[in-house]
Amino acid sequence: MKNILITGGAGFIGSNITLKLIDKGLNVTVLDNLSPQIHGDNPQVTSPLFKSILNKAKFINGSVTSKEDWTEAIEGQDAIIHLAAETGTGQSMYEIQKYIDVNIGGTAIMLDILANNSHQIKKVIVAASRAIYGEGKYECQNHGIVYPTERLDADMAKGDFQCKCPICHETVKILSTTEDSKIHPTSVYGITKQNQEQLVLTVCKSLGIPAVGYRYQNVYGPGQSLSNPYTGILSIFSTRIKNGNAINIFEDGKETRDFVFIEDIANATILGLEKDEANGQVYNVGTGVATDVITVANTLAKFYEREVPIQISGNYRLGDIRHNFADISKIKLELDFEPKWSFNKGIEAFAKWVNQQEIPEDKYESSIEEMKKKGLYK
Repeated sequence: MKNILITGGAGFIGSNITLKLIDKGLNVTVLDNLSPQIHGDNPQVTSPLFKSILNKAKFINGSVTSKEDWTEAIEGQDAIIHLAAETGTGQSMYEIQKYIDVNIGGTAIMLDILANNSHQIKKVIVAASRAIYGEGKYECQNHGIVYPTERLDADMAKGDFQCKCPICHETVKILSTTEDSKIHPTSVYGITKQNQEQLVLTVCKSLGIPAVGYRYQNVYGPGQSLSNPYTGILSIFSTRIKNGNAINIFEDGKETRDFVFIEDIANATILGLEKDEANGQVYNVGTGVATDVITVANTLAKFYEREVPIQISGNYRLGDIRHNFADISKIKLELDFEPKWSFNKGIEAFAKWVNQQEIPEDKYESSIEEMKKKGLYK
């Protein structure tokens, strides 16, 4: 395979994969709508991500919601890495139509073309998300392996943020999430990512096109948007700290995520393109390590050498999960993938990069006000 189409290829994950494939001697075409929320109002000036691929990849400024743009982009390609999506769990809960149109509708258009038009596509890779697992896998002392449903507003309002057994309602212990864990997303974003993965794997199988699904954990690293308040806590906290603003830790600060460095994500994705063993499979991509939010805040403050108030507020967002970290034994075994970046090493590299950036306006408070108006923030 020589010619690779990457949708969302000017974004954070996409641009890193684009540059790695070009270094391998492949021809990359990028289909991206250069969303102002990610790239700013003048991407050739305001987007380091876009500038990094400019004049290196063939670029199509278009949308995955357009059949015409898809048709143009697919022509002459050997494989598709489908990354383009609306992201962010909080925003998805009130921009529902937009998330469904882009994430599900855009994927449906791609598959419709593959099913009905002539093409030379030999593999499709789709980016799913750890969000499809919802709360992930837990152990109950009474009932063994269980999969808690979303936490109740009434419990969290009382400061009880723990996940409960869906049978006996006792507090449960978090386990790493395997690929065969129950799929039960708790956000519109998670639902759309589940649909994307299922659509691609089901339709491509019927068409005889190998497909691979990747369930990325919390991706971070140099190049991610610092101006987009929906891109995750590392960007949010960094922008807050660099602007001298207090950090508001939701819940009790003990909620955890699996933070995976961008280079590891890019390497894992490319393995799926190159290895036949990946065909028809889905893989978690993470580190297999759970890191709590208070540790993230303190680590960033240390690397930025800035003292700002770090407040554990007890605030919470409806639809947020408590814990999730990946079991990555399958991708290690089948694709020989091993994450190279520990949390401390990755955060240090990320902080060094942030220290070299012009710090954008802090838009966190406006994003919170949006969620308050929708009744999603407590």
